[in-house]
Amino acid sequence: MRILIVSDNYPPETNAGASRSGEHARHWAALGHDVTVITCAPNFPQGRLFPGYRNWPRQVERREGVRVVRVGTFMAPNRGVVLRLLDFLSFMVAAWCAGLWERRPDVVLATSPQFFAAVAGWGLAVARRVPFVFELRDLWPASAAAVGAVRAGLLLRASERLELFLYRRAARVLAVTEAFRENLVARGIPAAKIAVVTAGADLTRFQPRPRDEALAARLGLAGRFVVGYLGTHGMAHGLHAVLEAAALLRDVPAVRFLLVGDGAERAALVEQARRQGLSNVVFEPPQPKERMPDYWSLCDVALISLRNEALFADVLPSKIFEAMAMGLPLLLSLPRGEATALQERHGAGRCVPPEQPRALAAAVRALWQDAPGRAALAAHSLAASPQYDRRRSAERIAGLLRDVVAGRPPAAQGA
Repeated sequence: MRILIVSDNYPPETNAGASRSGEHARHWAALGHDVTVITCAPNFPQGRLFPGYRNWPRQVERREGVRVVRVGTFMAPNRGVVLRLLDFLSFMVAAWCAGLWERRPDVVLATSPQFFAAVAGWGLAVARRVPFVFELRDLWPASAAAVGAVRAGLLLRASERLELFLYRRAARVLAVTEAFRENLVARGIPAAKIAVVTAGADLTRFQPRPRDEALAARLGLAGRFVVGYLGTHGMAHGLHAVLEAAALLRDVPAVRFLLVGDGAERAALVEQARRQGLSNVVFEPPQPKERMPDYWSLCDVALISLRNEALFADVLPSKIFEAMAMGLPLLLSLPRGEATALQERHGAGRCVPPEQPRALAAAVRALWQDAPGRAALAAHSLAASPQYDRRRSAERIAGLLRDVVAGRPPAAQGA
């Protein structure tokens, strides 16, 4: 198949969307498919170009067997509304224009968030007269509204109508959670056209390894019990409460919190830690994907945190699967839902209510004190990880795309 992917984020960016698109594209290329990705020059989340790239109208590179076409866009940091909207819209227009010059694909796959990338994908599919498949990784704009990035009003209502339009026009919707599927069905999208393909991790990259002692020494983590949060420091993640939990654990010198990444809230978090004198919190900037296993190796527990918003009960953060592949126990601080059910099903960790620092601090203290229990959780976590191998999800999606290209109706494919 000739697969054309439209994705706002792509490696060397390291956020969840970039990782999922990049790993799937790489696996499809390895399976013999002709894969082209239309994306922007890497700049997420700060809106600053990565070294070695330029924000040109069009530049092409070959990356792990995948042809990557990068288009020029208006770049903005991952915060605020107006500038980010300009960023999204500029990518939508540039991606659509670039796609018209590409060889005609067999199928167009567009991924959210943000769904303006999906608008470009749908527009290209219409123009090239090929099927359009929508990969749904986030219920945008509802998730943006949940954190206050978009307020109720005309813009939100118009965005929701556009969102439903895209679901209806898609030949197939690929949702990453059962809850997303149920949400769409409740809003009138036929159940048969929605396939659930859970997120995962690249098990060739993420696997247990000894602690990187040189890195631990550089960060002041040698001999410490490390609670690691590796990912976006955004409005959705409730990390201010994590720092409050760290403040409650200052009486335990062995415990350290490691926060690796960037995002809209990072500067405020660094200032909060400085203001409260939190010497037990270590911040590291975002790292290339190939370095992430080194940072996971420092961790005794993987922290997964989201704000106390009902919508986030439907979310399965991808860092869960990386941590499981590394053989780490999970500590979930988020609303009960998809993620907590997964953790409980596998016995892979502990859950606490979101944005409750005392509960989180108590859970960290208990895990620190219970080495045998922690080892059992880690073993369960690792044992379950092969179920979430990114290669398996890539192969399943490839099969679904083949069915779409062949014109087989969704009902014949199952859900």
